[in-house]
Amino acid sequence: MQTTESFANSVPVVMYHHVSSSGGPLTISPENFESQIKWLAINGYVTLTADEFARFLRGAPMPCRSVLLTFDDGYLDNYVHAHPILLRYGLNAVMFLVTGRVHDGALRAIDALRAEPAHTHQACEHLLYNGRADEVTVRWSEVEVMRAAGTFEFHSHTHSHLRWDRLCDDGIGKYQQIREDIEQSKSILAQRLGAASRHLCWPEGYFDADYTDAARAAGFEYLYTTQNLRRNVAGGDTARIQRMVDNGKDATWLAQKLRRYQDPLWGRAYYWFKRARHLRGEAWS
Repeated sequence: MQTTESFANSVPVVMYHHVSSSGGPLTISPENFESQIKWLAINGYVTLTADEFARFLRGAPMPCRSVLLTFDDGYLDNYVHAHPILLRYGLNAVMFLVTGRVHDGALRAIDALRAEPAHTHQACEHLLYNGRADEVTVRWSEVEVMRAAGTFEFHSHTHSHLRWDRLCDDGIGKYQQIREDIEQSKSILAQRLGAASRHLCWPEGYFDADYTDAARAAGFEYLYTTQNLRRNVAGGDTARIQRMVDNGKDATWLAQKLRRYQDPLWGRAYYWFKRARHLRGEAWS
């Protein structure tokens, strides 16, 4: 079912990580990603910017078929595959960068990168752990190309992507580390991009009161989770922005999810039951 209202009653946020032929978790193939993006374009969907989405949450009207596409971690395959596809169909997305992993360096040729073996998510994690982030994440030169093309805008995924709740023994030290990490990310993004971001995505989707307080103190207003228990509606909680996880399928999956989400009656009922089952400890897709 599809709503016939003139303006959006809710805006779904879709979360991606890899666009790659490698397969495996957190990965969608270039073919399936293009299938989704083509479907959005053909069916008149508007891909919002982060600030347009923020205005929606504050009550501003947005087109009925609005969606926000987000990519976590800043993987190089986003530049290789997602960027050209978004450009082809005239749509845009948000990339949450781990600023400590983004390096300077020459622009790499997309065709040459496509000729190299694709890295699985596990392989990317291994390279990141061993200090070889530049092999699997975007460079600042590539960030600038995507910004200029209008395919991606860039916001914070912290500087280190570390879970300070696991690394710190006391609450004061934990809060200080979180605050320093977030502020470093914000400062680098402002220096590189010319404007301070107000949008922050949590590493591994984890957050608690210390994380939220540190983000607010650093000037972040819109905090993105990996939860998908409520629809994003005007007046909703800007500290708990909900996102649906892409599962690697093609446009048929996305069409079903978005139509259900934005139907004013079925969407509201579906998410009410989903929260109820979550509270009972039952999984529901």
